[in-house]
Amino acid sequence: MDRILNRRIIKLSLYLVTGIFFLSSCKTTQTAFDPKDLSYLYNPTKSSVKPRFNVINQTDESSVLSVKFFASDLFFSEANPQGVPASQILLTVKLYNVSAERVLADTAVYNITIIKEENRPEYIYNIPLRVVPGAKYMAEVKILDRLRLEVAQTFVPFNTLSYNNKYNFIAQGHFLKNELFNPVIRINEYVNLLYTRGGVDSLYISFYKPFREVPYPPSMILPDRVIDYDPDTIVALSYSDTLPIMFPKEGIYLCRVERETNEGFTFYNFGQEFPSVNSPGEMIEPLAYLASEEELNNMRTSPRPKAALDDFWIKCGGNVDKSRELIRIYYTRILYSNYYFSSYKEGWRTDRGMIYTIYGPPDKVYKTTTGESWGYRKPVIKSSWGGRYRVEEQYLFFNFRTRDSNFTDNDYYLSRSETLVTQWDRAIASWRKGIVFRLDNPDDL
Repeated sequence: MDRILNRRIIKLSLYLVTGIFFLSSCKTTQTAFDPKDLSYLYNPTKSSVKPRFNVINQTDESSVLSVKFFASDLFFSEANPQGVPASQILLTVKLYNVSAERVLADTAVYNITIIKEENRPEYIYNIPLRVVPGAKYMAEVKILDRLRLEVAQTFVPFNTLSYNNKYNFIAQGHFLKNELFNPVIRINEYVNLLYTRGGVDSLYISFYKPFREVPYPPSMILPDRVIDYDPDTIVALSYSDTLPIMFPKEGIYLCRVERETNEGFTFYNFGQEFPSVNSPGEMIEPLAYLASEEELNNMRTSPRPKAALDDFWIKCGGNVDKSRELIRIYYTRILYSNYYFSSYKEGWRTDRGMIYTIYGPPDKVYKTTTGESWGYRKPVIKSSWGGRYRVEEQYLFFNFRTRDSNFTDNDYYLSRSETLVTQWDRAIASWRKGIVFRLDNPDDL
């Protein structure tokens, strides 16, 4: 089923899905690429369908958007004329040329029936898009599960600015030849890298040591920490699209087809357990947001790191049961931060991962072509006048901006000058007292 679908523009379906999305939209004064609240993108309890996306530039006039559905996310029903388990998906794509002031460049509508196949974990659909060279694009993708009547929406950025950037490569598993939607690989995992822009003789692989820094607290206005060091090693290989490549060490691997360029396709090796953190050593590092540097060093150098880690959490929770619950919540947020926000560093080390870990999933998310705004609900304000009560909701917003990077298209930084009041000290104090912080909770709840 991994194929290029024939384009089917269905006016009735387009009117239907447009009406559904319009009715479900919410008004906001935020200036956003789409005014809908997209908080479900970062809350696994709010959305059932969690597809992955990938974009490949095939020619100067055509790019392909690949959408991967996981069988475990789909709802299959036999209530159809064929009487077979099937999922019904309505997929719409609007492609905007961001370089040309968000001009609508292409559209696509697909009514997809996915027939369940035993032991098949995923289903991939490829959507051709019309493009021009030298432009930045944003693909707005809306997915309607027609059986559950659930809507999911996301934005997929890409560009045609260069023949050397990541959008001109296809990563595949070496043995199964399956398209890889995630550039995170593990030790002893073999991959192939296909270049779509003609024959090349060599592949240059630059190895950068892992990025281990953690962001400063949001209340501190300091220069952001980024990769500012050269690669440790550069290896030149004779290129072949069947060349098996394996990355044995943790770190960042930038693969280029020209030595003089800094653009290419990047693989990341974050360790064998990523995105989970299971060993005491892995679990200690994310405590950088809660623990002092002295406490961290004591845990790192302890002859019994697990006991030191347990002792830290028991001091926070006051007893074993409460400490276990704190651990469960904290490291679940670390897991999802790694899943959502990883770039050239683990997701929990990013600005968005820091906010997500301490404050939890945002109550509001608004996206623009240049970043995201996250809103956390403050305590509800109730006021009365003339016997009538009025309830007003207010939010603490964190604003993130996108940043160009040779290593990733998922690099965001916190605009600290726009986030003057963060409640950070209160949030950390709450965790240290054994209370999972929520901005809109009464004290000590």
